[in-house]
Amino acid sequence: MTLQQLEYVVALDEHRHFGRAAEARHVTQPTLTMQLRKLEEELDVVLFDRRAHPVRPTTEGARLIAQARIVVREAEALHSLALELHGGIAGRYHLGIIPTLAPYLLPLMLPRFAAAHPDVRLVLDERKTGRIVHGLRTGELDLGILTTPLNAPDLEEIPLFREPFLAYLPKGHPLRRRSRISGSDLQHEPIWVLGEGHCFREQALDLCDGPKAAGHANVVYESGSIETLKQFVQHGSGMTLVPELSVTANDPYARRFTAPEPVRQISLVARRPFARRMLLDALSEAVRRSVPRRMCAHRSEPLAPPAIADHLNPR
Repeated sequence: MTLQQLEYVVALDEHRHFGRAAEARHVTQPTLTMQLRKLEEELDVVLFDRRAHPVRPTTEGARLIAQARIVVREAEALHSLALELHGGIAGRYHLGIIPTLAPYLLPLMLPRFAAAHPDVRLVLDERKTGRIVHGLRTGELDLGILTTPLNAPDLEEIPLFREPFLAYLPKGHPLRRRSRISGSDLQHEPIWVLGEGHCFREQALDLCDGPKAAGHANVVYESGSIETLKQFVQHGSGMTLVPELSVTANDPYARRFTAPEPVRQISLVARRPFARRMLLDALSEAVRRSVPRRMCAHRSEPLAPPAIADHLNPR
């Protein structure tokens, strides 16, 4: 068994096509096929169902492929760590990021990071929180950028910034006459929210009506994208809540909340132990330099549970 054979297995699992997997590993298809067959003979396990289109792992093969992926990642990590010891950062890394943040942060952060670290290749994967956590634990992902705290002892969280929530109000709404609004103003408003699985959905429900909001009549629609929610509001239907990075300066539909503003904490997350500290530092710096400085001011302070829901629901 060789590391090269395991790399071929991982490539075939990713591409589900012998030709594309061979191209990705810069070898001929017969070479990849031959090495895969040798590995299967050594393990006495058929890893892939070649009759399927596209090719897919067998039931037994899926377990071994998952372990092969870990071995390949750890070998890459060893090379990257050796380079870090000489003061450099390089390598290929898979970064998961939540959909409510990706379209707003990545265009600000990636050009800065790529220019500063040309030898690092980031493979971006937009996922909901649960799938990012799963990917970190299985080795599919090296790092994640998502809302925290996760309260997961096996994951390391590096706070990056705190992003305020804003109310997004249609034309003619009486609350638009105010420069700032309070959470109690929203308790009887029709609210557009994201669908199940989005961490932003739960935070929005807390903002509107506490933990029982999902069963109330004011939650009238579920969407898969913040931009869709904003379009509904701009066409005069209902209101929504948005993260600050999703709106432009002086957006006429957006209104800030009274202090203390409700926020979400955004962190860089890795599975413990994560040895490539220079990579963590470089990514963290690129993100923090890409958002307003005030968002980074209190990033490391504990996020109190009442910061969102209780602030907006006086008892």
